Amino acid sequence: MNPRHNPFSPGAGTEPPELAGREKIIEDVSVALHRIRAGLSAKSVLMVGLRGVGKTVLLNRLKNDAEAEGLVCVQFESPENRNLPAMLVPCLRAALFKLDRIAGTRDLVARAVKVLGSFIGAAKVKYEGMEFGFDLGSEVGAADTGDLDYDLTEFLQCLGEAAREKKTAVVLFIDELQYVPERELAALISALHACAQKRLPITLVGAGLPQLVGNVGRAKSYAERLFDFPMIGALSNEAATDALQRPVEVHQVYFAKEAIEEILKQTQGYPYFLQEWGSMCWSVATVSTITHEDAKVATSLAILQLDTSFFRVRFDRCTPMEKNYLRAMAEINSPAPRSGDIAAAMKKEVNQVGPLRQSLIRKGMIYSPSHGDTAFTVPLFADYMKRIIR
Repeated sequence: MNPRHNPFSPGAGTEPPELAGREKIIEDVSVALHRIRAGLSAKSVLMVGLRGVGKTVLLNRLKNDAEAEGLVCVQFESPENRNLPAMLVPCLRAALFKLDRIAGTRDLVARAVKVLGSFIGAAKVKYEGMEFGFDLGSEVGAADTGDLDYDLTEFLQCLGEAAREKKTAVVLFIDELQYVPERELAALISALHACAQKRLPITLVGAGLPQLVGNVGRAKSYAERLFDFPMIGALSNEAATDALQRPVEVHQVYFAKEAIEEILKQTQGYPYFLQEWGSMCWSVATVSTITHEDAKVATSLAILQLDTSFFRVRFDRCTPMEKNYLRAMAEINSPAPRSGDIAAAMKKEVNQVGPLRQSLIRKGMIYSPSHGDTAFTVPLFADYMKRIIR
């Protein structure tokens, strides 16, 4: 069929033509943001899930919905080896300018700008990468101690007061939160907690890999009372079918039942893979009904595409010893093999491979679903490892 009309979008963070199966989380976040704007209690939200389940897509959708409701939103992704203050400052500056454009008095916004200037000045002393091409002035004695916990709390409270005066809310949308160092994550949690206690309209909607739950718990023991942790996983068969059928129906194209069954078996309902298989099916089909045979051909093409891009990019980030650890995991044929079994497969002691395991967790390749267990953060990655083991 005509590739110009292919409706599927197998990209990083690209919203699919049919965002199926995510209605509840979208509504839950909408309710929470409305409550926070009104000065009512609601938890911040941290979405957790494996790679390819659509966390970034959801963040983008939630941000767009919030902005449509008049909320002030800032968004960024937390990469590895970058400090949180350096990422926050440009976004918080943008939030202040957005607040300034909202009708109403400007006194609290003007003060918040100066407090942010004080925060920047103090942070520059302590953190690398804190150089910006703007000078916001400062307010002596406000957010200028150099203590991240205290200064970030003071600034976010000031920002929240300005948002309340403007009858709106400020929402931080942060992706890949599992990469934020524990001490900086603790400071952010502490600041949000202080704002929540004062019912200030400022909150966080974040996303990260499953290890984020443990990271947050270690950073602050009360975190489970401050956040909701919705698990974003594979789609149900019904939602996965909708994600495939509805985009093509617009073009009077339909999937045969057997084609759907083949795709669901291969993708296990993971949204990114559904987009890959759907796109390949569109490419190989020659008539308006996508057949089982089309789906089988698409499987071969999709696996080749994933092996040379989605999987390989992640595999190539690993050292030779880390790759050996991943191979041993895949060969055990368990969704979450025990650390001792992986060590045994490598003919080593558990303490010898412990550093490898921690390094792979930091890189976001694996996580621990429970004590002593280890699982891949990328769905279907074990199958990829088996295909390339040699």
